[in-house]
Amino acid sequence: MNGIAEKYVKTVLEVGLYDPLYVDAYYGSDAWKKEVELLKQDKLPAEKLLADISTMKIELNALQIMKKEEMLNLRKLYLQKQLIAVQARVKMLNGNKFTFDEESEVLYDAIVPPFEEDYFAEIITELDKLLPGKGNLIARLSDFQKDFIIPITKLDTVFKTAIKESRRRTKLHINLPENENFELEYVTDKAWAGYNWYKGNNFSLIQVNTDFPILIDRAIDIACHEGYPGHHVYNSLLETNMVKKRGWMEFSVYPLFSPQSLIAEGSANYGIDVVFPRVEKLKFEKEVLFPLAGLDTTSVDLYNKVQDLSHELTYARTVAMRNYLDEKWDRETTGKWLEKFGLRRANDATFRFPETYRSYIINYNWGQDLVKAYVDKNQGDKENSDRRWEIFTHLISTPQVPSNLK
Repeated sequence: MNGIAEKYVKTVLEVGLYDPLYVDAYYGSDAWKKEVELLKQDKLPAEKLLADISTMKIELNALQIMKKEEMLNLRKLYLQKQLIAVQARVKMLNGNKFTFDEESEVLYDAIVPPFEEDYFAEIITELDKLLPGKGNLIARLSDFQKDFIIPITKLDTVFKTAIKESRRRTKLHINLPENENFELEYVTDKAWAGYNWYKGNNFSLIQVNTDFPILIDRAIDIACHEGYPGHHVYNSLLETNMVKKRGWMEFSVYPLFSPQSLIAEGSANYGIDVVFPRVEKLKFEKEVLFPLAGLDTTSVDLYNKVQDLSHELTYARTVAMRNYLDEKWDRETTGKWLEKFGLRRANDATFRFPETYRSYIINYNWGQDLVKAYVDKNQGDKENSDRRWEIFTHLISTPQVPSNLK
């Protein structure tokens, strides 16, 4: 399988020559990278790449592995799913069109089920009861949230404190490499709120986009999602356990548009609740982060109820963008529907991420729900914190695919 893994890595790197978003991280052989760079042509060699991928799939399917070899079977399945995604991405770059669901299935090994408008309407009714004032609900929500924005002058202190605590808590349960570390940077003009650029050797660059006001609860969310026990920990564990200990080089490259992203984003979102169970998160925010940000704690309980309900509306974005990207709705129709059922004012920024990353958006909410289902299925409930950490750590330390999480 090592031979197939090497071909896979080089193929991913070659696709990355024609798609600047594709290779999210690479910390493998410099010789392989230089070898691939010499292959650069004026345009994507789709026919050659697709033929190479088909050959790898045939070779991989022909491998016979005993049932008791759990890790090898996981490795084989991981490579099979990743190759399906690489094949699909090459086809997309070559002009092939997929529907939103077709795309999410081949790229991320998952399809988000349909959500009816009644689902969102019930949540909105609850928010209407909670939010102060009368009239337009989007305006009332926006006005309410203004009191919980982290002042830009306090941002660095709040974020560093949140990351420090999430790191401390994570290290109580996960044995991290001694040299693991990160750099925190603030940026603008990005399609995302936060990003982790994993550089290899247990080091990450974590960037926070300051284009938009950042609410206080997002400090812990981003600290956990991008750092501990999210992307930084996930990548560091894969590098340590898969690449360095086992020599499985397929994990030295991370193609963004692949099933690995659903595991990465889903576990990063679910990890927030693992490292900061709800009661503990509220306590830390109220006693530590609110004072650091200079925010009034009088309405903190109401704020968290509102935020919890607002989070349940994330699937409204999925529904809206599925219809928009499938060209069933135009931009105006999509924007109006999103305002009504997602309580989000539609503007250019609303469309920037989904137009760039398309069905990738499912990895956050559906990915989180799949990871939660996996942990719950293995008896990693909230009442048994140690078991929950054990299942979560196993998930982010081993080859996993989304269809195995159900």
